[in-house]
Amino acid sequence: MNKNFNPKLLEILRCPKSKGELFYDQKNQELICYKSSLAYKIIDGIPIMLIEKARSIN
Repeated sequence: MNKNFNPKLLEILRCPKSKGELFYDQKNQELICYKSSLAYKIIDGIPIMLIEKARSIN
């Protein structure tokens, strides 16, 4: 796990689009929302929670 990412954030963060639960993808350093099919990049331990910056997943 990225030493800068605090997993406690998963308890409070929700997807800004769907308000769905987020899951941490350690390999890609992203937060994944399966409800909205979006992945939010984590840069230097900070999740970038902007819908327009999110990556679409299938």
